[in-house]
Amino acid sequence: MKIELLRVGQSNRGTFGVLRQQEIPFALTLERPWVDNQANISCIPAGSYTCQRIRSPKFGDTFEVTNVPNRSHVLFHKGNTVEDTHGCILVAEEFSGTFDHPMLASSQRGFGELMQLLDGRTTFELVIMDVPALPERLSVRI
Repeated sequence: MKIELLRVGQSNRGTFGVLRQQEIPFALTLERPWVDNQANISCIPAGSYTCQRIRSPKFGDTFEVTNVPNRSHVLFHKGNTVEDTHGCILVAEEFSGTFDHPMLASSQRGFGELMQLLDGRTTFELVIMDVPALPERLSVRI
């Protein structure tokens, strides 16, 4: 099975994304901002990864993103703020918070959807893509 993570926004307040399977979005993500792939303070590079089911002492049944250059223990888990990520990928249902402090909401439900989708699987392929911003001439003005 292949799951895509489309990173739709990045700033010093976090990296925001959408998880989709067979081009259907099903959950939202929050990661640390890009800081040259530094452990615990950066999101991981865009690319293709194999994710392996593990039992984390802290997060329970989850998946680890493997073969990340110079990184280990990059997990999918529940959480709401960029401070909760520890260099991992948070999964939820909603974006929340304020412009200065964006966060996720309904993490339990979003993470549950991911795990339900992967029920019975021990691995899956994760493809992370940085979606470029729309050119000014294509952006929507309100």
